[in-house]
Amino acid sequence: MSDTAIAPPRPEADDVTSVRAALRSPRRLRTEVLAGLVVALALIPEAIAFSIIAGVDPRVGLFASFTMAVSIAFLGGRPAMISAATGAVALVIAPVVREHGMEYLLATVVLGGVIQVVLGLLGVARLMRFVPRSVMVGFVNALAILIFMSQVPHLLGVPWAVYPLVAAGLVVMVVLPRLTTVVPAPLVAIVGLTAVTVGFAVAVPTVGDEGRLPDSLPSFVLPDVPLTLETLRIVGPYALGMALVGLMESLMTATLVDDVTDTRSDKTRESWGQGVANVVTGFFGGMGGCAMIGQTMINVKASGARTRISTFLAGAFLLVLVVGLGDLVGIIPMAALVAVMVMVSVGTLDWHSIKPSTLRRMPRSETAVMVVTVAVVVATHNLAIGVVVGVLVAMALFARRVAHLVRVVDVEHPDPDTRVYAVEGELFFASSNDLVGQFDYAGDPQHVVVDLSRAHVWDASTVATLDAVETKYAARGKSVTFRGLDAVSAARHERLSGKLTAGH
Repeated sequence: MSDTAIAPPRPEADDVTSVRAALRSPRRLRTEVLAGLVVALALIPEAIAFSIIAGVDPRVGLFASFTMAVSIAFLGGRPAMISAATGAVALVIAPVVREHGMEYLLATVVLGGVIQVVLGLLGVARLMRFVPRSVMVGFVNALAILIFMSQVPHLLGVPWAVYPLVAAGLVVMVVLPRLTTVVPAPLVAIVGLTAVTVGFAVAVPTVGDEGRLPDSLPSFVLPDVPLTLETLRIVGPYALGMALVGLMESLMTATLVDDVTDTRSDKTRESWGQGVANVVTGFFGGMGGCAMIGQTMINVKASGARTRISTFLAGAFLLVLVVGLGDLVGIIPMAALVAVMVMVSVGTLDWHSIKPSTLRRMPRSETAVMVVTVAVVVATHNLAIGVVVGVLVAMALFARRVAHLVRVVDVEHPDPDTRVYAVEGELFFASSNDLVGQFDYAGDPQHVVVDLSRAHVWDASTVATLDAVETKYAARGKSVTFRGLDAVSAARHERLSGKLTAGH
């Protein structure tokens, strides 16, 4: 058969995130299945720990992880990203449980999901374009630190055997990928260390020690709260906080996965998909959640998954493991999961960003933004707060830097009574404030021309500044002409000039 007779592959066959393509490839399907299993195992202790933070029974966190993962596998805009119960959401909703009880928690989760759907449909995902790269790098590095710090309690006050087990798990995950990638190294480490501890009766903390696993399936429930304004007053602030924190972490994680996998995702779909998943979770007795960076990195980086199959199977396997195989899962040593998470933290950290050579080349302002983001996240244990502070610092430093890029140049003197200035740069509230002091009001001739053809008027502050310049010349009996304004700047100046001070 000639080459010309061979039909070109369909586009979906080249799409690494295509479920259909993965189902037709035994090798890729095996990767997705095993990745889902590894993530499910790693989710169990995390979900239990987050349940404790929120002040609820472990089954609430486990059911939330199941419903979130399965729902987002169909609804989300970022294939292979894992959503489940998270520490950030647990911190936000903990006061609701403590002060008002479980029913109000469920109402909070449902309302938080509705708010996320609304924000998603309003296009909140587009705000991600305002997150600078330095904040993203800080987010990633802070995340790596938090993942590692979350494992430290499992290494303190434990039997000595935990340490060699963790070390052995790390060796397996470092060496095995160099020999074969047929089976995910984290899964081999978990199974191998479990076999060792059971076979040799090594007494170390296990998953079962973290909390009792559920023995029944989740069921549909309606929050038993009065439908009144008082209920809305109680749950509203927490629901809004949960919605914002969850969306921010999910969108930041989606952007990170886009970079790791070199693929694109639909952030708008991810936004409302997170909301629907939280509504479903609330109606099935879960504590709500969002994207999980640690488990997502296990899925896409350590295990090589790329499609929704792994996300769905992570939730499905989780339910099977905790309900059907709870006794077997309970004997997994925590040392194995600690080793997995330590490797995830090492792989998550952007090592290039902290190399001395990189730091020497980077502008100090960029490094400062990264450091501030990391410091705030680590101090507050809240990724959303760190990102917001990082963005605000980046905006302030950017405005400060741009403010000094405006120049006023004396360009010509066409006659003894006329002087022409040229203004160059972007004129906005930060840069235009210095403009007033750059003219020679006393020494200039009777007529002054200000050429703005190489500038742009962005806001009312600049118009007010131009009015101030005109007023200062008028006080000395001199006139000012502004010329060269582009269409947008001219329209703004004409609309606002003379109307921004008292008396106009």
